[in-house]
Amino acid sequence: MIARIKTLAAAGLVAASLAAPAAMAAEGVAIPSQEWSFGGIFGTFDRAALQRGFQVYQNVCASCHGLDYVAYRNLEQLGYNEDEIKAIAAEKQVTDGPNDEGEMFERPAKPSDRFVSPFPNDAAARAANGGALPPELSLIVDARAGGADYIYAVLTGYQDAPSGVTVPDGMYYNAYFPGHQIAMPPPLFPDGVTYGDGTAATIAQQAKDVTTFLAWASEPNLEERKRAGLMTILFLLVFTGLLYATKRKIWADVH
Repeated sequence: MIARIKTLAAAGLVAASLAAPAAMAAEGVAIPSQEWSFGGIFGTFDRAALQRGFQVYQNVCASCHGLDYVAYRNLEQLGYNEDEIKAIAAEKQVTDGPNDEGEMFERPAKPSDRFVSPFPNDAAARAANGGALPPELSLIVDARAGGADYIYAVLTGYQDAPSGVTVPDGMYYNAYFPGHQIAMPPPLFPDGVTYGDGTAATIAQQAKDVTTFLAWASEPNLEERKRAGLMTILFLLVFTGLLYATKRKIWADVH
């Protein structure tokens, strides 16, 4: 009994920590909360935002950051059709083989392939980025305290350093990054992309869209999981009602 109480108490602490505001995310720096379409138990991904976010990723982020755990065919969940996915994948080359002669060869990527990394290995990535290793992004939202709010805050948090604060060469001041100094240059600029649906490509809009896309990449089964959870709750409610009604009928004569 005591062990069970301890387990429940621990579960309660975990739940409380997950529900804590994102203000604790970046080492005491207050992270503003944003409204996300996928938030809450009824939340779902906005398909238009996902496609815009994918466009930002392709045009801005993909030159440095990989999506190692996402396959091109997964883009079907964003609303792309088979031909569009094949075309997106075919823009990249992957190493395959060996062929009949025992040699490796290059071929266009297929929908079944995972996103092609911008670098062949971590050493090449560091060499191309002044020694800094660009993080892989397919799990970035789940991996960072504050989740989507934190990613959005960092993308929009570049600013001039306050008076008296010295930022070393090769670093940039960011209001929400831990320590406030980040090696990544500001990635987003007004009209840095041209959205196909005519949405104005402000920095805030691009940040919101690419964060939504990365939230999907981190948890592509989020909507399915929520539906399963809601169905389970509904079943338990109905089952509880039936049990109560059965109990009332069985014990009616006793009372």
